[in-house]
Amino acid sequence: MSVEGTGADPRRAAAEDGGAAADGGDAVRGDGAGEHGRDDREPGFGPAGTAGRAGADAAGEAVGGAETDEDPLAIRLEQLILGAERQYTPFQAARTAGVPMELASRFWRAMGFADIGQAKALTDADVIALRRLSGLVEAGLLSEPMAVQVARSTGQTTARLAEWQIDSFLEGLTEAPEAGLSRSEVTYPLIELLLPDLEEFLIYVWRRQLAAATGRVMQSADDEESVHRRMAVGFADLVGFTRLSKRLEESELGELVEAFETTAADLVVAHGGRLIKTLGDEVLYVASEAGTAAEIGLRLIESMRHDETMPALRVGIAFGTVTTRMGDVFGTTVNLASRLTSIAPKDAVLVDGEMAAALARDGDAPLSEVEAAEEEKEGGVSAYRFALQPMWRRPVRGLGVVEPWQLTRRPSAAG
Repeated sequence: MSVEGTGADPRRAAAEDGGAAADGGDAVRGDGAGEHGRDDREPGFGPAGTAGRAGADAAGEAVGGAETDEDPLAIRLEQLILGAERQYTPFQAARTAGVPMELASRFWRAMGFADIGQAKALTDADVIALRRLSGLVEAGLLSEPMAVQVARSTGQTTARLAEWQIDSFLEGLTEAPEAGLSRSEVTYPLIELLLPDLEEFLIYVWRRQLAAATGRVMQSADDEESVHRRMAVGFADLVGFTRLSKRLEESELGELVEAFETTAADLVVAHGGRLIKTLGDEVLYVASEAGTAAEIGLRLIESMRHDETMPALRVGIAFGTVTTRMGDVFGTTVNLASRLTSIAPKDAVLVDGEMAAALARDGDAPLSEVEAAEEEKEGGVSAYRFALQPMWRRPVRGLGVVEPWQLTRRPSAAG
């Protein structure tokens, strides 16, 4: 996507208007941080990066309204994105929302907002958000610890999204289209154009994901199963990534990681799994059915094997009880899947005994090739998708002795 059609002059005019607005002093008003006495000197919090070390050092309000050293265009960009001017100190925002400062501080910390002292850096939107979150607690819909978890999970997720969009998305779109325009001057009109659609798209994706997550919980047999569920957990790990990272340029390494994460994420989702997280050279995914996890693991191997730019891959899958929390998964099953990955040969999938038993129980793989051969003689064509070969029993750090199985496709199921 380009910014063609917006014209150079409107973008320059927008930047000039931004500078004029900031120079006029409308964006930041300073009338002293001590007006509310002792309470007003309590630690305050606000959006990280709102004013760099936004509060007492840069914003100026805390010392009686001194002029700010911030870039006027940066202030105007902030106003565009937030939809409002800075108006409150953290104490004033908490008081206006009717929330104790201590609780407000907990919420702001959980959302990932930096300590800004008592700078006037918060807006009406901050007050409304604070009031809504505390209102859920007052109404008994959320406990206070749960409300803090909501704030933390939302803050962590959106912080990563925002960083990605700035680093990978906007950076590629804000190259100055003509001499004399800086990247900053191009950014304002671009964000002005993109913001409404990106906001609506974010809400759409969130609603879709929320519907899918709710559906998974509703399918659980009981309340305990909704938190501690039996599922397959898979790890996929690039072989020799550390050595490779020392040979490649940073840009090349970044492209390789992005290609791996994109391919893995697409395969996991397309075949019915759920991507939990990517860790550069490693991907963690889960699936409700053992056969789904097995199919994903093999397809990951096959996809990377046919890409000459990619190093070899190894996959470990375990089946068992998993604890879910804030979108992540924990427990012995997760640890076992990770250990299996570390001992798997290149371009191979190792599974644990529980996973092998689940595949056999669901009719996806025989535990004995003798049985499979007899069934093929009787029926002519095997109904099994996968083959399982027992490997040597071996001790695994922290988990005792395990008997891994190597998972492959049966010839009749290949392709």
